[in-house]
Order: sequence, then structure tokens, then C-alpha cells
Amino acid sequence: MVHTEGHGSWPSPIDAALAAAHDGQPEYVGFVGDEPWWTEPRPTEAGRRALVRRRPDGTEQSVLSAPWNVRSRVIEYGGRPWAGAERAEGPLLVFVNFADQRLYAYEPEAPGAEPRPLTPLSPVGGGLRWADPQLHLDRGEVWCVLEEFTGDGPSDVRRVVAAVPLDGSAAEERDAVRELIGPADADHRFVTGARLSPDGRRAAWIVWDHPRMPWDGTELLLADVAEDGTFGPARTVAGGPEESICQVEWAPDGALLYSGDASGWWNLYRLEAAASPGAAARPLCPREEEFGGPLWKIGLSWFKPLEAGLVAVVHGAGATALGILDPETGEVVDTAGPWTEWASTLAVHGTRVVGVAASPRTAPEVVELDTCTGRTRVIGAAHSDPVDPAYYPEPQIRTFAGPDGRDIHAHIYPPHSPTHSAPDDTLPPYVVWAHGGPTGHAPLVLDLEIAYFTSRGIGVAEVNYGGSTGYGREYRNRLREQWGVVDVEDCAAVALALADEGTADRERLAIRGGSAGGWTSAASLTSTDVYACGTIIYPILDLTGWAEGETHDFESRYLESLVGPLSEVPARYAERSPAEHADRLTVPFLLLQGLDDVICPPAQCERFLERVESEGRRVPHAYIAFEGEGHGFRRADTMVRALEAELSLYAQVFGLNPAGIPTLELSK
Repeated sequence: MVHTEGHGSWPSPIDAALAAAHDGQPEYVGFVGDEPWWTEPRPTEAGRRALVRRRPDGTEQSVLSAPWNVRSRVIEYGGRPWAGAERAEGPLLVFVNFADQRLYAYEPEAPGAEPRPLTPLSPVGGGLRWADPQLHLDRGEVWCVLEEFTGDGPSDVRRVVAAVPLDGSAAEERDAVRELIGPADADHRFVTGARLSPDGRRAAWIVWDHPRMPWDGTELLLADVAEDGTFGPARTVAGGPEESICQVEWAPDGALLYSGDASGWWNLYRLEAAASPGAAARPLCPREEEFGGPLWKIGLSWFKPLEAGLVAVVHGAGATALGILDPETGEVVDTAGPWTEWASTLAVHGTRVVGVAASPRTAPEVVELDTCTGRTRVIGAAHSDPVDPAYYPEPQIRTFAGPDGRDIHAHIYPPHSPTHSAPDDTLPPYVVWAHGGPTGHAPLVLDLEIAYFTSRGIGVAEVNYGGSTGYGREYRNRLREQWGVVDVEDCAAVALALADEGTADRERLAIRGGSAGGWTSAASLTSTDVYACGTIIYPILDLTGWAEGETHDFESRYLESLVGPLSEVPARYAERSPAEHADRLTVPFLLLQGLDDVICPPAQCERFLERVESEGRRVPHAYIAFEGEGHGFRRADTMVRALEAELSLYAQVFGLNPAGIPTLELSK
């Protein structure tokens, strides 16, 4: 029997604790011998990331117990934190431990073995950091990206490709670490891990420099490798200021494969092994689809070569699929299955391909494809419905018309419950979700945070505003010098369209977002009258402060493309910053912040609040700061409090009556 009750007041089995327990997804899949391994989140274990292996009998086993946390801090967002290899005496694991950022070696099957450090101890948050390890057992080394802080400022840093001895000789002495890139090529600000050719004679890696971000323009470098492993002079074989190369791999026959967006889309290219300098690479499958993505972390992978010459690829426009590409014909055969989103992590072993996939009905899980049979199966982190799936939202893929008729991509999640509905003469409240990045993408997957709201009668609209990835470079470039304009306009256009068509209640619209989405939320509240309230999560609020050194090195000049160079357009920085327009804020808001955040530091929130409160106006608001949390909440108790506070805000502003939710105290 379906009961009639007002929107936002429906009972739901999806509580905040359940949503928090299922937050996050597996990452960084790989093979160690025949076994697939991967990292996965542990929200109830202080938010650590565990390394998990699938044993031959099908069981899953955590390789390292708490408090070991397999996670890198290179460029703060991190990168691939582990590598493993099978040996006669058992597997060898090399991994980065989050707490001290040291590189460790571990033999999980050796009696009494404990992780042993391979690199020296350095100050937490500074000193030495490591990412994207590549084991070379024949050389007795692991090659990594080394990030070395040379001073006290966030921009006092250098990055190179380095070799760390596996015998532990570098654990006490930095000089035992060998830098592989020659002096002439070591002045690039950012590097990815080097990939060694099958014959061991050449290495390829990706570089870029300020003020570019990796989705703006990168260069693919190629160098000969000497007997001692050091690299000779490098030459650029692809990329440039307006061409983004996001991944490079070697084909088994020695050809170089890479994903680049010279066509306006990240497509795959092949450069023959015998190609002369300056030779053009051959596109393997020219399509208006992405076979790559934004390089937010070091070591992401959208494709992997297979031994037979085929290539496993993650591709698509908007949604993504796993396919097998035949480089000779350009044909792609997609994997069968329910999944509509594949993550930027792939591993191959023989005829087996492993990745992470999800759908609107399933959370991210580790999936294996047998390329001989075409059969797929879930092998890890298998989705198991924690509640009746009838409570899950039923999303709609929509395209809206924005200013000047431009397309805006969005996912609409109407309120949905198997047991309750609202009176016929009422319209539901809706919350617009602005994703982070802003060069990012909201995937169409099951998210219990969304279900937390929709199952109670509150709609959610995820907007992939102009600047989002997944729709080609032209769509990404809509945000060039337009951040705070296009994103705000696109979110407002979707919200108002939902109201105009009778889907949402015009008087009960809200906006929420984290990081860059927090910026869009705050900018929307201070520059439009569309929303009745908003939730602002670890945001950017003061552009000038951020550009003048309040953030980390990786994004320290991101605003030059998003807003324009500060030295040339200082007035634009002031005009768009929510912190400069606290007097325009007239609706209630919730501000959530991690106190250990070095990307969007608490100082931004504190200045914003000072200005809000100094105006002498009574704008209801709440500020919750979480100790031990950085950029992106990872602990279950944090996520529970944040979700319940957000729902309480909407309840108070929209006149809802959700049961069992602590009341958020709003300052007035």
C-alpha cells in the first residue's frame, strides 16, 4: 500500500550511516601473477584505503591490516600507490603509506614479514613523496614519480622520474635514489611515471608545465635508456600547448600507443617503433568519443594493450563502456553487461581484463572480462543491495537548453519511494548538485547519498555544466575564463527548466557542491535568486587568495585558464568571488570544511564567514569544521554528520518533516 505524505517527509531505510558505509569505490586495479589486486575505501576504519587481493578460491583478502593506508599524496590528489610482482618465493608488493608517504616493500607470504621502508623518512606533508611505482625486478629497482619539496612554500617543489633500490639502501640515504631523467629534461614541473619499452631500450613519459593543466596541453617525451637505466636526451613526439596527452603505453611489438585530443576528443594513436623523428602517429579509432580523460591523478589508465595486439579501452561520450579495439580495422566490440560507467583504471593479464564499473542500479565493483569468451563476471567489491532496491532512484538522462541555446547535460533523479508518494497538488523540492573539478564529470551510477534524498521525497539534479569532461574539448573549453559564469548559468538553467516544466517546486530549489562544486554553489547564492538555500562543501571562495598562494602547487595557476591571469584581470577575480559579495547573500546556507584541507584551506571559509557576519544582517547559516579531514571527506562519522546536517537545512527551509534527523542549529 502506498501512503500519501508530503515531499521530504517519507520514511526511508537509507540512513546517513548506510550511505557513508558505501561511499567511495575501488581504484588502481592490477595483477600480481594471476591474481587481481586493487585498493578500496574503508570509511569505518578512519577512512583508510586498503589493498585487497582476490585469491584463486575466489575469496577476497586484505593484504595489509589497519592502520596501513595505501595512498599517495603526490600533487595532493595522489596517484597509483602500489605495484606488485609474482616471484618463485612469493609475491612482492611495493606501496606508498599515506601517514608518512614512504615507499615500502612487503612480502605478504613470507613468514613473519612486515613492510620494510625503501625510502627515507621525511616531514609529513613535505620532503619526499612517491607515486606510480613500476617494478623492474631484473634491475633490482622500482621506478616512480618522485615529488621533492625544496622549501617551505607549496610551490617549492620538483618532480622527476626516479629509481629506488629494492634492497632498502635508500631507506636512510636520499642519495641512493637515482634520478633517471637527464638534467636537460628535468626542469618540467609535472611528470608521469615512465613506461619502459618491451626491449628495455626506450622510455616514454608525459610532462607539462605551469600555467597549463594536463587537460589543456601536455607533451609526450621519448628517450633512449642507457645500460645503467638512465635516460638519454628526450624528444617530444606528440602533444603541445593545446593538445592533451593523458596516457602512454607500449604495444607488445614496440609501437607507442597514446591517448591524445588533437582531434578535439581523446582518441587513441599509434606511433610505429621504426618511425623517424617528426613522423605522424596513426589514429586507431577516430570518433567523437573520449578514449581518455582528465589526469587528476598520476597513473590513471583508460586503455591497456593486450598480448595479441588488441587493446582494451574505456570509451564513450557521457557514459562509458569497456571495449576491445582492433587497431588494424578500428573496430571496437563492447563488453556485455549492465554497467554504464567504467572508471579510469584497467589492468590486463594474458586474455583477462580487469576494471571498475557501475550502473544506476549497482555501485562500483571490480569486473573481469575474458577476451577469449567475451564473458564478464564480478570478481571483487561485488554490489550487494543493503536495502530493497525499490528505494533506489530512477535517473533520467536529460539535455537542457542554456543561454544562447547551448546544450547542458544533466542527470535528473526524481523523488522515488515504493511506499510513499506526495499529494497530487504538490511539487517536490529539488537540489542541484554541482560536481567538483571543475574539469570533471558526474557519472550516472548508484550513489546512496543521492538515494538518501530521493527516497525521502527530495529530487536531485546532477549537472554536467559547460567545462565538464566526457563531451570533447569544445565542451570543456566553454569554461575558459568563464568560471563563475557558465557553471552558474548552466546550473540555474537546469533548475529553472525543471520548475518551468512542472517537475520541481520553484520556491524550493537548493544547490550543493564540494570543492569546485562548492565554489559554484557559493557563487550561485551570491549572484542569482534561483535558490532558497545551499550547501557549500570544502569550497573555493576567494579567488585572489587562492591564486596568491593559499592552495597547492598542482592547481596554483589553474585560475589563469578558468578566470584569466590575475595580473591582467584583477577586477574579474574580485567581481566573481563569493567572499567579496557577502552582502548579496540573503538565503540560508550550510558550510562544511575539513581542517586538514591544503587544497581549499579553512582560511577561505573563515574569511567568508567573517564578512557574512560583519554585514550585520541575519542570514541563517551553520559552519561545521571536521578535524582530521582533508579535501574530500573519508571518515564515516564525518559523512554521517554532514549528510544529516544537509537534510536538516532543507527541512527547515522547505518546511519538511524527516523523521530521526538531528536539528541543525542555524546562526541568525
